[in-house]
Amino acid sequence: MYNKKWKQAALAVVAATALSTGPALAESGVDLENKVVTIGAFTPVTGPVPFYAVLTHAAEAYFKMINESGEVDGWTFSYVTKDDGYDPARSVAVARSLVEDDSIFALSAPIGTATNVAVLPYAKEAGVPVIGPVGGSSQFFEVPAVFPLLPDYGWSAASAAEYAANGLGHQKIALLWENDELGKSARRGFDLVMEDLGLEPAESIPFDVKTTSFSAHIRRIQNSGAQTVLLYGSNANLAAALKAADLQGVDVAWFAPFFTADPSTLKLAGDLLEGVYFSSWLLPVSSDEPEVEAYREAVAEYFPNDPIGVLGLNGWSNAALFHKGFQLLLDSGDEITRDNLVKAMNTMTDAAVGGARGVTFSAEDHRGTRQEGIIQYKDGDFVLVRGFQPYPDVAFNAAEGG
Repeated sequence: MYNKKWKQAALAVVAATALSTGPALAESGVDLENKVVTIGAFTPVTGPVPFYAVLTHAAEAYFKMINESGEVDGWTFSYVTKDDGYDPARSVAVARSLVEDDSIFALSAPIGTATNVAVLPYAKEAGVPVIGPVGGSSQFFEVPAVFPLLPDYGWSAASAAEYAANGLGHQKIALLWENDELGKSARRGFDLVMEDLGLEPAESIPFDVKTTSFSAHIRRIQNSGAQTVLLYGSNANLAAALKAADLQGVDVAWFAPFFTADPSTLKLAGDLLEGVYFSSWLLPVSSDEPEVEAYREAVAEYFPNDPIGVLGLNGWSNAALFHKGFQLLLDSGDEITRDNLVKAMNTMTDAAVGGARGVTFSAEDHRGTRQEGIIQYKDGDFVLVRGFQPYPDVAFNAAEGG
């Protein structure tokens, strides 16, 4: 089981005191006299996904807002970001530069699944906590000094399938999954929850991330008699599948992952996005919750050319995670060290963190996001149609699913 696996890893690291690298390293990035803590992130300003810059801009906006508020007991955050081109090898070099040249205290909201995975060995060696890696790898849950918000995509797919069955009353549910770690994770959770529901998948069809034509996939969906289709891939994949279904007259309920509930998807899919559901650990960007309102206002002030969407709220929320953890450290009265930051993070319970809710960590379990809502695009807006509920146990606790 997952918990056993986690406990073994956590106890081994604690026993070895892997983070205890000496006072000089532990206090790196902390200016006690001026009450400034320096943190950093690698981010793709160049490379194949430069639009991910909105994630980092939102994180920067968060720290600017907090610094101006003075609400962290007079402390301010110096946020250093450097371009890695979304190249894992460069990410490691950039992380090393942030630690050794910029003397960061921790990594905060570094961007990318593969890039963060590549950096993990160095971060562990250097004793640098990684707070809010913006990616979806299950490896993040297994490292004691890494604190992820994003869930395993298997949990999200399980939540979506469960809602399709119990919320919509659909018995014939199909899965279209990207043939990489994202889609394979979704398939694991989907298969587990479908078995738990006593249902056979109507279809389970892989596709390449570069797929632009889904005509053949949709024919299989139509022949299966599916009532609901879960698609776990990019926003471009979702838009292409919706267009193929429209051309072939296939009328089903569609579900997609949280990051596609974004204006960028609307630009690609247009009116075809109407009615699509999204399993999401984040509140809708239109929410009137104070933390989400603050996101919209801060981005409009500091990065007025950036779109207000789920990508930005994602970056904002992961930056908020460091703030929440650092405040817990201050409240503890413990010395400001990396070890004590990890200790403080492990006391976070049922916290509201940016657009996320119910965020909880312990020394034995780093699955921070433990619940999802269901968002639907309708009448020109992304709205919450089912409140946050815990992930289905069968997927959340499974060794392969988490």
